[in-house]
Amino acid sequence: MTDRRARRRTETQEEILRISLEVMAADGVAALSMTTVARRLGIQPPSLYKYFPSRAAVYDALFERGQKGYLDAVRQAAEGMEPGLAAMGASLEAGARWIMANQILAQLLFWRPVPGFTPSEQAYAPALAIRGHFATLIEGAVARGEVAPEAAGEEGLALAASLIAGVVSQQLANQPGASYDDGVFMRLVPRLPGVFAGAYPPR
Repeated sequence: MTDRRARRRTETQEEILRISLEVMAADGVAALSMTTVARRLGIQPPSLYKYFPSRAAVYDALFERGQKGYLDAVRQAAEGMEPGLAAMGASLEAGARWIMANQILAQLLFWRPVPGFTPSEQAYAPALAIRGHFATLIEGAVARGEVAPEAAGEEGLALAASLIAGVVSQQLANQPGASYDDGVFMRLVPRLPGVFAGAYPPR
């Protein structure tokens, strides 16, 4: 009986998150309404708080889920590859593809559209793992002589993040309905490792 209740609780939480994404897609990420979610789920609003204690808790669960999804995408793309610019390029493409397929979650993860929302330490942990993943790839590029040692510093990591964020932001702002393969700005993603290497040419 305990297992059955736990399974039902998990299923209801999953349904709440699914509906929340639908509401965010229709009304805007910051406009998530617990009342609307409860109505669509067919329960009274107070009952919703048995599963998530607050609207912020729903955002937090979605943030963690999104970061884990993005982390899985970039890790899988580089699996079996030696750390370096090629693996970095594969990860950047995989991450961009994930964003184009999960645009509502991506807004929550990378553009912080909800005033006052700060992810919990647990929800933010995958984001730190993403940073560590790219740091490893850049360190590999340094070891392979593809970029200068400075590329592996804080500035280099910031530049790498800014390059992909800039391209994706332009894509979502100007052509949000496109797929990765059809996106005008997505065509720039394969060039990003070269742009990065140009900023830190090997000596």
